Amino acid sequence: MMADTREGRLVDTFVTLADTLVAGYDVVDLLHTLVDACATLFSASAAGIMLADATGQLSLVASTSEKSRLVELMQLSAGNGPCVECFSTGLVYALPDIESVKGAWPEFYHEAVAQGFRAVHAVPLRLRGEMLGTLNLFLDRSGSLTAHDASVAQGLADVATIGILQERAARESELTQRQLQSALNSRVVIEQAKGVIAQLHGVDMDTAFATLRQYARDNNLSLRDVAAGVVGKTLSL
Repeated sequence: MMADTREGRLVDTFVTLADTLVAGYDVVDLLHTLVDACATLFSASAAGIMLADATGQLSLVASTSEKSRLVELMQLSAGNGPCVECFSTGLVYALPDIESVKGAWPEFYHEAVAQGFRAVHAVPLRLRGEMLGTLNLFLDRSGSLTAHDASVAQGLADVATIGILQERAARESELTQRQLQSALNSRVVIEQAKGVIAQLHGVDMDTAFATLRQYARDNNLSLRDVAAGVVGKTLSL
C-alpha cells in the first residue's frame, strides 16, 4: 500500500491537507494535522507551529508534545532561540547541534537539553515578503535534515501558509488577521480544557489533548467548541 512507504506517507499527507483545504477547515486542527505528519515524516521527536498575531507577536498554536511546547514557550519568553530567529529573519534556521548555542541562548539551551532535544530545524511560514510564523522540528539526535527533507519541510510549511491565507484573495487582510487571532484565542481555551481533562482523569497533558481532539473528530466538531464545552462544564469527556 502507498502509506506503507515513506514516500506514500508523504503523498497521503499532502492529499489529506489538500482535501481539508478544499472542504473547509478548522485552522487549529489543520495545523495539528501538519505537525503530527511532520514529526512522523522526518523522524522528529516533536514538532510545533508558532503564528504571529496582528501586532507581530509570536504565539504557540500547535505542538505534538508537552516537551516541545515548553521549549517553544521558553523561546517566546526569552525572546530568542532558533524558532524566534527563523521568524525574525524569514529564513530557515538549521541548528544541527544545540551545544553550539549554549553561550548565546542559555535559556533555550538548558530547556531544550532538559527535554531531550539535540537539534532543531525551523522553517518560515511566509507568503512572499510577509512572515506569518514558523514550523519547528525538534530532534533527539544531533544532525541536520537532508537537502531533500529540508525541501519537503518547506513544502509542508507552504501548505500551512496557503491554508491560513486561502481566503485573502477574496477578502480584506483584516479577515485573515481575525482568523489568525481566532486560532490564537482558541489555543487558550484548548489549554484550559486539557488541564480540566488531565485533572479529572489523572492523565498527562498529551493524553488529555488526544482525548479532546479525538472527540472533536468523532463528532465532527471544532476543537475550540469541544474545549469550550469542557471548560464551561456543558460537555463531559
